[in-house]
Amino acid sequence: MSRDTCVQTWPCSYYLELEKRWVPGRLSLTPLSLKFTTDKTREPLVSFPLSGINEIKKEASHFIFSSITILERDHSKHWFSSLQPSRNAVFSIIEHFWRELLLSESGAAAEASSSSMTKGKELTCLMACTQKRLEDTAKVLHHQGEQLDSISRGLDKMESDLDVADRLLTELESPSWWPFSSKLWKTPSETKPKWDTSMADSKALGKEGIVIQVPAVISQRTESHVKPGRLTVLVSGLEIYNSDSLLMHRFEREDVDDIRVHTPYEISIRQRFIGKPDITYRLISAKMPEVIPILEVQFSEKIELLEVAMMLRSTRTSSLAEKSYSVWQAASGLMDQATHCESSSGSQEGRPLQLQTSEPVISEEDTQELGQILRKLKGLALDTETELERQDEALDGITAAVDRTTLTIDKHTRRMKKLT
Repeated sequence: MSRDTCVQTWPCSYYLELEKRWVPGRLSLTPLSLKFTTDKTREPLVSFPLSGINEIKKEASHFIFSSITILERDHSKHWFSSLQPSRNAVFSIIEHFWRELLLSESGAAAEASSSSMTKGKELTCLMACTQKRLEDTAKVLHHQGEQLDSISRGLDKMESDLDVADRLLTELESPSWWPFSSKLWKTPSETKPKWDTSMADSKALGKEGIVIQVPAVISQRTESHVKPGRLTVLVSGLEIYNSDSLLMHRFEREDVDDIRVHTPYEISIRQRFIGKPDITYRLISAKMPEVIPILEVQFSEKIELLEVAMMLRSTRTSSLAEKSYSVWQAASGLMDQATHCESSSGSQEGRPLQLQTSEPVISEEDTQELGQILRKLKGLALDTETELERQDEALDGITAAVDRTTLTIDKHTRRMKKLT
């Protein structure tokens, strides 16, 4: 994800200490920095990294105007006032990204060392990201398989209940002198333990697995009223909690009507109703780029990438493709060089120093790490293929069971109509 991606912009005023006046403009937030641009010149007036901030506070300027003050490590203090839609909303979002940057392992230290990253490290990072995405997909696929198993058990229970209904209908249709009527009435009590067992299984299966949890800034009706909280992605839906870990709302998987991706860091979730207002939550999170690929897997038909998100995604995809191609080309060149060295070692024993002077593009440590990641990727891919084949067979079985159940229900319905 690009580090220059604009997360949010707000109209505000900046206080010039030397001229003792307020300048109108816009405050822009990126994942790593804050920037203020004046309305008059359209040029950045102040820009500083989030990692260089010591303190963010809510204060009042001249005891009248509500403001946000930002104190840098060099003791430079910046005043921002007339913030729209509200001071609390802007403060919550800036504080969230500042806190997440400080808590993340890839904070200022990773930023400082990114310029000196070797080709081997770049290739390792790309492969590690691929492994994480595949692990998340495998986890979702595994829980999806559990849901299919639960559906299969539910259909088996329906078939057993329909068998009981068939026997009861036969009892009702038979004349009073039929000698086997007493045996038919004992069947429901005999099948009751099986029903209890299936219910216990379904309750045990109801324990949901959490796919991912991320902190977020949440707004429901207006952007001026925001609060910190947490987004939890489950197999069966989505849950939104406030800062006290109290459940604000739960979206069942089938209740979610659409998910809109406004930016790589901002999404909105909506559930439509007839005759009453829709339920919509807007969430902003520094870790939203990790959530969006999972949502694309779970809600592939309901997720919508807006224009800004589509542009950023295409840019990111092309840059990653170029980056991976260049790194892979370097790795291929290293392998060709190693092969050439092995083939020419017998005939050029007198010149070993010339080969040792050239620095390798990928170190031996990076090569070993890449080998481990590739082995894990191979295992994950094979497990995913096996699970997909099993789920295909389960879907075929569910389709056949649904067809049989539908025919049986229609048959029983006709029989009941004849009795009435």
